[in-house]
Amino acid sequence: MITVEKSDPFSLESHRLIEMLSVELAAVTGDDGKSNFTIDALNSDKALWVLAKNAHGDPIGCGAIRPLTQNVAELKRMYSDRSVPGVGRALLTFLENSAKEMGYLELRLETRYINNRAVYFYEKNGYARIENYGPYIGREEAVCFAKALC
Repeated sequence: MITVEKSDPFSLESHRLIEMLSVELAAVTGDDGKSNFTIDALNSDKALWVLAKNAHGDPIGCGAIRPLTQNVAELKRMYSDRSVPGVGRALLTFLENSAKEMGYLELRLETRYINNRAVYFYEKNGYARIENYGPYIGREEAVCFAKALC
């Protein structure tokens, strides 16, 4: 069983998962992903940080949404330690539903082309490739996705 709940992005549990994600990203892409995200970006009523926990209450995944515009949020720092199947899907479902409840009409995200697992995951879950946006414009290693939250 996986539960997903709003959490404190400054907690030790959150910090541990963020660091695990950064290590994995650096190994896969050569970049730890920290340059385009800070915890301070979650200091908004329209931002959200969540943790996924296993049946014992141990944190096994994390993710966030933050505002890009009034109607568009960005999905950030999605991570699963893969100790339990379905963590990524549980996180994504929770964040998509939360984004809808917060009034967002669309979610966007960026990953790297070389991160095949992430590219496949987002495509499988209804995300379509879009032109690179914001800090990812002109970056050939980046691939951006969006999904309407209808």
